[in-house]
Amino acid sequence: MNFKVPRGTQDILPSESWKWQRVESIIRDVCDKYRYKEIRTPIFEQTELFQRTVGDTTDIVTKEMYTFTDRGNRSMTLRPEGTAPVVRSYVENKMFGYADQPVKLYYQGPMFRYERQQAGRYRQFVQFGVEAIGSADPAIDAEVISLAMELYKRVGLKDFKLVLNSLGDKESRTAHREALIAHFKPNIEELCGDCQARLDKNPLRILDCKVDREHPLMKSAPSLADFLNEESAAYFAQVKAYLDDVGITYELDPNLVRGLDYYNHTAFEIMSTASGFGAITTLCGGGRYNGLAEEIGGPASPGIGYGLSIERLLLAMDAEGVAFANDPELDVYIVTLEENAHRKGFKLLNELRSAGIRADMDYMDRKMKAQMKSADRFDAKAVIVIGEDEVEAGNVQLKNMADGSQEKVEDQNIVTTVQEKLK
Repeated sequence: MNFKVPRGTQDILPSESWKWQRVESIIRDVCDKYRYKEIRTPIFEQTELFQRTVGDTTDIVTKEMYTFTDRGNRSMTLRPEGTAPVVRSYVENKMFGYADQPVKLYYQGPMFRYERQQAGRYRQFVQFGVEAIGSADPAIDAEVISLAMELYKRVGLKDFKLVLNSLGDKESRTAHREALIAHFKPNIEELCGDCQARLDKNPLRILDCKVDREHPLMKSAPSLADFLNEESAAYFAQVKAYLDDVGITYELDPNLVRGLDYYNHTAFEIMSTASGFGAITTLCGGGRYNGLAEEIGGPASPGIGYGLSIERLLLAMDAEGVAFANDPELDVYIVTLEENAHRKGFKLLNELRSAGIRADMDYMDRKMKAQMKSADRFDAKAVIVIGEDEVEAGNVQLKNMADGSQEKVEDQNIVTTVQEKLK
């Protein structure tokens, strides 16, 4: 029987995993500069957590979740997004009682959604996200957005843009909801079945429909911007002012609603503008979610955050031709020519590694020529050759692979000599 990787997933091989490690290192550094601390939550949670927070009319909940019944007859779901688990942890662990608010957190890990695989989108994907919980200051909105923008700059991207909208508070959304129902209801049969089901439950989701996005009803739908009350409009104006102050440019899109029910006030996406990136240009999306903590039993704790796919970040790098410089794979390769030399080489290998030197040797009993070819493939800076004569004499031959020079080095001086050469 032939086993293959499950549909919608991928193996990240060593030839690619080092790029992921570079991105992860940049993420940690940027988050450290902004004073965001890592949080790690379980890969699965109670299904109701996502139903209550993400929304039972969203595509994620109705079509995409991986849900199973555990041995205790409890419904569990592999996490499809990161915000709900983080807010659950914030409430459960009483982080709202911390002296320093907002609590600034970041996470990174696999998420799971059963959707059609396409470029940069998988059923298991790695999401990085940040959450700032406990403050309703519009300045924290601007900080969260600036962290995302800084991350994309740090990995070397240039062709991307920030798109903003305000979803307003509950009062604004209620007024907009009534206007949407009045707009769509007379011709709702022209739209897809999902849109028809959403009309009375959550008409805002209709604007997020992928099937009918080009329908004339969408283009003429009432804009949420026209229904923002004074408080919501003032909040959004402050967010934009803070972004202006730090030189972050943005576009306004009144149709940007995001795909999760918990968003309100600020909503944003960062999109790739690189040619050839693909039809789906979103790299990152997020927004404010005041009321989410209360929804799962916690005290009022306004928050804002976002999530981004590492796969799509790497895809954007490829589209722009951005590449990380790959470090040389190896400092020293040890070539041995007979059994006693092999034992001496193995002992030396461990001494070199203990001294912080990247070293390797042959384990396939190959001839000297084949071992030297391995050293070339690994881009080794130096080669140590050990044969029967070197075992008896208590030395090795050290070859500089850059200029081909070679010298004899006594056993007791090998590690220090190699260290000096590598400098």
